[in-house]
Amino acid sequence: MKIVFLESLGLSVERIEDECKTLEALGHEVVIYADRCPEKNAERAADADIVVESNMPLHKDFFDACPNLKMLSIAFTGLDHIDLNECERRGIIVKNAAGYSTEAVAEEAICMMIGLYRHVIENDRITRSCTGVPMSPGREIAGKTIGVIGLGAIGQRTAKLAQAFGCNVIAWNRTPRIVDGVTIVDKETLFKEADIVTIHIALNDETRDFVTAKELALMKRSSIIVNAARGPVVNAQDLSDALKEGRISGAALDVYDVEPPLDSNNPMLDAPNTVLLPHIGFATKEAFELRLGIVVNNVEQFCKQ
Repeated sequence: MKIVFLESLGLSVERIEDECKTLEALGHEVVIYADRCPEKNAERAADADIVVESNMPLHKDFFDACPNLKMLSIAFTGLDHIDLNECERRGIIVKNAAGYSTEAVAEEAICMMIGLYRHVIENDRITRSCTGVPMSPGREIAGKTIGVIGLGAIGQRTAKLAQAFGCNVIAWNRTPRIVDGVTIVDKETLFKEADIVTIHIALNDETRDFVTAKELALMKRSSIIVNAARGPVVNAQDLSDALKEGRISGAALDVYDVEPPLDSNNPMLDAPNTVLLPHIGFATKEAFELRLGIVVNNVEQFCKQ
C-alpha cells in the first residue's frame, strides 16, 4: 500500500522514517511531506491508499481526488474537520490518535487558569515597557471550586491536577461517571458554583453552543472560563459581551470557531481580561512523540487486516 503523510506532524522527516521502518520492511511505500500545504493535499494524496494528517480539513473534493483511499490515520483527537459521512459512504476507515494529548491539554488548562488569575500576560507587557504599575494583587487557585465540563480522559486529568493545587472539583458529564474526589452536579449548578469553569467536551450537534449567554448569566462576576476543547462549544459573541459588560471576570481560550490565524473581526480580540492562545494545547514534544506511535500503529493494524 502507498502511505502518504501530508505533514511531518511537528517532527523531523527522519524521525517519521525511523518509526515507519516496519511498514517499509513489509513492502509498503511511505511518502512524507515535511510541510503543511492544504491546497496541495489532493494532489499529494491522489494515489494514496492510506493518508496520515492532523487537523487539515478533508471534505468531498479531497475524497473525489483520491479514488484509492482506504484509510485515514488522523494525528488528532477530534474528527470534526473530517467529513465522516463521506468517509462512511465510501467505506474509508478513520482512526484518530486518542489519548496522545491528554497530559498536554490538561496542563495547558491549568496554565491558563493561573495565567488569568496572576495577570501573567499583562504584567509581562508592563515589565517590558519599563513603565506602568504591575497588575496586582492576583488570585490563587488553591481553595477555589473548579467546574469541569466533560469527564473524558482530559477532563479527568484536569480534575486531578486541580486537586493537586488544593481545588474543590465539581463536574458535569453527559453520562454518569464516578471519579475520585469529584462531585457530579447538573449543568446549572456547575455554572452557579464554579469559580473556574473548564471545558473538555467534544464538538457535535448537541454540544455546539453548549455555553451561551444563558449559562454565562449563571456565573459569578468573579468567575472565569477556560476552553481548551473546541471553539464552537462556547458562543464567542455571548462570551465577548459578558466580558465587556463585566458579568464574568475573565476567559482563556485555545480554540475558536475557525483555526487561527483569526479574522480581525473575531469578537474575542477586543474582549478584556483574556488569554488567547493559537490552538497549541496539544503541542508538546512529548505529545508529538506519543501521537506518532499511535498513528503509525493504527496504520500497521489496518495493513494487517
